[in-house]
Amino acid sequence: MVFFVKTSFMNQHEFQKSAKQFRAGKISLSDFTKRVFSVETDSAPTVTKSVIGKLLDRLKNRQADSHKGDYGRLLVFAGSPGMSGAAALTGLAALRCGAGLVTVATDRRCQNNVATCHPSLMTVGLEIADATEPALSATVLHPLTRYDCLAIGPGLGTSEAAASWVHCLLAEASGPVVLDADGLNHLGNDFDFSTLPPASVLTPHGGEMSRLMGEAASDRSQQEAFASELASRSHGVVVLKGHRTLITDGQQTIYNTTGNPGMATAGSGDVLTGMIAALIGQGLSAWESAVLGCYLHGRAADIAAQQKSVVAMISTDIIDCLSKAINARSE
Repeated sequence: MVFFVKTSFMNQHEFQKSAKQFRAGKISLSDFTKRVFSVETDSAPTVTKSVIGKLLDRLKNRQADSHKGDYGRLLVFAGSPGMSGAAALTGLAALRCGAGLVTVATDRRCQNNVATCHPSLMTVGLEIADATEPALSATVLHPLTRYDCLAIGPGLGTSEAAASWVHCLLAEASGPVVLDADGLNHLGNDFDFSTLPPASVLTPHGGEMSRLMGEAASDRSQQEAFASELASRSHGVVVLKGHRTLITDGQQTIYNTTGNPGMATAGSGDVLTGMIAALIGQGLSAWESAVLGCYLHGRAADIAAQQKSVVAMISTDIIDCLSKAINARSE
């Protein structure tokens, strides 16, 4: 299913001229990508009601004789001391967005905090702090093939041990992965993004995007150019979060139009990570999951803003309003 036609590309002569300058060292990587991957915000396509309606119909088309295993077994690798809430929010959002089974793997010191957030969450406590070279085959997480999708990153922290776990999971994963927050921060600009599992989704904000590319972006348009390049390099989907969140796979690009400033609150991004992973687990493609996930995330926040105000809204309000967002279709 194709949702858009990419806009604002230079012609062949302009491309060749910029490429020669780049190879000669006369322009920077950011200048080159900005010229080649420029996106005209005013004319770029946005998510349409018909697209959302079709995706929601597929999401809600559940067979009477189905069981929880039919709707996705997810593994959430998240949380660290002081940030166990990020792991819980990701897991809860995945459940509320329809995932059948959610296991949250977290630092053993956080396990009880996560487990008591909701009885529907399964938890696994890991010795993350002491494992500089984790042996995944020796853990209860093995094999990863039993999970339909992995969500990696929220609240992990920046320790070397956490970084080792991220790289270990990515090396072992064969199915889709949703990478967010510290899951992205532990991948330097020298990381070979082409080695990521197929149909993965990366969800950086502007600062994380700059770190991934190894070069600061001067403005939003340059961040969007980076997003398109990163999607092409990873053969996946990049969700560049912010006002009018951009979703791209390097070939097609679209803007989300739901949401409001109340989403600028702790945990909002963790909620989106869990939602996208849940949608992948239910059989939607990475692109469809990113498009629908961003739309429902913003739509739930719009409903929450009506109830709580944009000032008083917190991330759990977004989760609480997901059921209304799903039932509201594309109104």
